[in-house]
Amino acid sequence: MTKTIFLAGGCFWGTQHYLDQINGIIETQTGFANGNEEYKDRVAAGDGPSYEEVYTDTTGFAETVRVVYDDEVLPLKKLLELYFLCIEPTSVNRQGEDEGTRYRTGIYYIDAEDLPTIMEVYRQVGHGYSSPLAVEVEPLRVFQPASEYHQDYLTKHPDGYCHLPEALFEMARRANKKGER
Repeated sequence: MTKTIFLAGGCFWGTQHYLDQINGIIETQTGFANGNEEYKDRVAAGDGPSYEEVYTDTTGFAETVRVVYDDEVLPLKKLLELYFLCIEPTSVNRQGEDEGTRYRTGIYYIDAEDLPTIMEVYRQVGHGYSSPLAVEVEPLRVFQPASEYHQDYLTKHPDGYCHLPEALFEMARRANKKGER
């Protein structure tokens, strides 16, 4: 069955490229999630904030990837375990050299039935750290797709900036091979 979740992992270029390597991911789209309430109507009208506006850190939006996946191939638990491998989950508003509220980490769900699994993985991961996790877990309030320029950026620009190491992309390609769960 096809499901959707929204994952913020710092710069969305690297997060999208990482997730696209995983077997069971059907589609990804970069964008901005859970910004200030005043933007909700603008997004609904197709006039959401631009990358330049989000970059000011005044909109409340986080760089986020909409993830459509096949949960029979890639169960949510496995997807989230892999997500946590590509972020520093105790870092506040920073991933790699990128800093600002737009680079915060978050799991934004649209199906309330996903929350128990999200919290199970969150607690599981949290046991491995002495500091509390800084990953938001919230229902998705609003999502604004990024411009075409920001979609599949690292596929179009393989030498483009990314805070994630190439070895992580290779690990993602091997992480959920057919028959492994």
